Amino acid sequence: MSEVVSMEEIRAISDRLGVDLTQIDLDSIHLPPGDDLGIPSDDEDLLEEDALEEDQGFGNILVVDNLPVVPKEKYEKLEGVVRKIYSQLGVIKEGGLYMPIDPETQKTLGYCFIEYNTPQEAELSKEKTHGYKLDRSHIFAVNMFEDIEKFLKVPDEWAPPEIKPYVPGEMLLKWLTDEKARDQYVIRSGGDTEVLWNDARQMKPELVYKRPYWTESFVQWSPMGTYLATVHRQGAAIWGGATTFNRLMRYAHPQVKLIDFSPGERYLVTYSSHEPSNPRDTHRVVLNIFDVRTGKVMRDFKGSADEFAVGGTGGVTGVSWPVFRWSGGKEDKYFARIGKNVISVYETETFSLIDKKSIKVENVMDFSWSPTDPILSLFVPECGNQPARVSLVQIPSKEELRQKNLFSVSDCKMYWQSNGDYLAVKVDRYTKTKKSTYTGFELFRIKERDIPIEVLELDNKNDKIIAFAWEPKGHRFAVIHGDNPRPDVSFYSMRSGTNTGRVSKLTTLKGKQANALYWSPGGRFIILAGMKGFNGQLEFFDVDELDTMASAEHFMATDVEWDPTGRYVATAVTSVHEMENGFNIWSFNGKLLYRILKDHFFQFLWRPRPPSFLSKEKEEEIAKNLKKYSKKYEAEDQDVSLLLSEQDREKRKKLKEEWEAWINEWKQLHEEEKMERERLRDGEASDEEEEYQAKEVEVEEILKVEEEVIPFEESQQ
Repeated sequence: MSEVVSMEEIRAISDRLGVDLTQIDLDSIHLPPGDDLGIPSDDEDLLEEDALEEDQGFGNILVVDNLPVVPKEKYEKLEGVVRKIYSQLGVIKEGGLYMPIDPETQKTLGYCFIEYNTPQEAELSKEKTHGYKLDRSHIFAVNMFEDIEKFLKVPDEWAPPEIKPYVPGEMLLKWLTDEKARDQYVIRSGGDTEVLWNDARQMKPELVYKRPYWTESFVQWSPMGTYLATVHRQGAAIWGGATTFNRLMRYAHPQVKLIDFSPGERYLVTYSSHEPSNPRDTHRVVLNIFDVRTGKVMRDFKGSADEFAVGGTGGVTGVSWPVFRWSGGKEDKYFARIGKNVISVYETETFSLIDKKSIKVENVMDFSWSPTDPILSLFVPECGNQPARVSLVQIPSKEELRQKNLFSVSDCKMYWQSNGDYLAVKVDRYTKTKKSTYTGFELFRIKERDIPIEVLELDNKNDKIIAFAWEPKGHRFAVIHGDNPRPDVSFYSMRSGTNTGRVSKLTTLKGKQANALYWSPGGRFIILAGMKGFNGQLEFFDVDELDTMASAEHFMATDVEWDPTGRYVATAVTSVHEMENGFNIWSFNGKLLYRILKDHFFQFLWRPRPPSFLSKEKEEEIAKNLKKYSKKYEAEDQDVSLLLSEQDREKRKKLKEEWEAWINEWKQLHEEEKMERERLRDGEASDEEEEYQAKEVEVEEILKVEEEVIPFEESQQ
């Protein structure tokens, strides 16, 4: 943040630079309103810092030096070139581009001033264009206007910088050290964003941090739970900590719509789409890849939406998201995107193409990375006499490890197992008549010699495949197949007794109300869920025992998400439905622990955990000796149970005391009104009915009196 610059200092600076202030209308340089349309931000941190930046008035002005010196007749051409370069990086204010002219020679002075709407756009523009090579003789030197005074005050003699004492920041993974081994989750409802502990023992959540209008669209955890990202009009921000959630870094990207972390949390990809000036053109897409810790833009990509919409399933304005897909592992070494007849693979050491060229694959439709190894799987549909095929390509050598030709293919989907041990390719094929399709699976055993492939067809190959899911870290997979409303669910294993090289069916569950599969992150347990038309039917199934643990329902549920440890499950009803908004927390075996209702409920996300440092052997040892380790936690559970029982007793005792106090209050009132009651009873003081004597009293009452006139003749007769 710079200091306030006085008018005298501005004149001194302009004299040193040879700038004629009489040619500049200083009154036109006023406080920029930003891009908030006059509506102040509800984010106090952002509001405070942005306001301080804008109050200086010069944080959004650039000085671009080393421009060509041209005569007055070429002024407009040079101005057009400069405007074209700098308008791509932000909105230049009206009259915000000024190139001074020497009054004697009538030539430009070789520099210009550019005024953007916001300081963020100016900073980004400086970073992108400093060192820009217009031609061999003109390489731009770009500085912030407010930095010029600082450069002029550089002392002639060097002095060592002041060493500030190290102040340690908050440990970003401190939340993993929770004594109760609880997990956190974030929710968004209305304008509020809350981070909470899942305190399953107490059967309720515990608030960690709450902030209104923390984000303008959504929040997103980083893959290992270190950061929480928020999205704003000016760009994205990340926050971290166990309880405080301080802002760690901001990433300037105006009108950002989507974000995506690399698996190792080293990079953040941001995406925006802008309306074209010509309605016949497609949207203009801007993608930035930031270094998460430094906030520096490592690489940007710009172009029309059509350039980023080749292949894939389609996303915002036809763009498949994420545009860039990262190779597995924490190294974040490679990322790739699909183009027309090419797969472009980049390495993050230089953020350039491997071998400076893309992989040419005619008609490539889709690709995916192994979750653990630098291996690409590619799908190419049929074209003319060429059959469809699935290929496995090693990176960075680009060597083809395996290829499988497929015939009469109408569609293809690829599913990697979480350890990268297996790849399942679901293939929809046309029948001989071409009037219908049937489905089979090509199963690749990636870690075995020569990558053998096994073909799997269902007992009824005409069954429609509704869902497929691998067991995490395991060798089993589940398939929902058949026709609604009651399809079947089958479980298979890639191992078959002593013969580990053959797939085998474990069981088929007939007639289930399910259309989605949700495996526990630890494997073994799975939820067979009936979403949408099935109104939230839930079946908690143990695949080891092939037994249903519980059946339940969360009416109108839209989301099901396991916590990262596989101990608990959240089911949620988001504001897609207007009623029953909120979420339920269940145990892994289907016991409802607690329910929270929230109006206008938008988002529920468990905080991910980083991979365990325990070896596979150590995990197996713990599993074998689980009873020994569990004694401590059983004792803690018993203590919590006793505490809850004591709390229940205290609650009942309090209710009883309140009831007795209420009774005593009315008894006292009864005594105070005794005299009045005695008066009203004609001297009788008792309230007991049996002490009264019953008396029978006859009362004569005239009901009606009528007068009748009798004629005289009738009386004589």
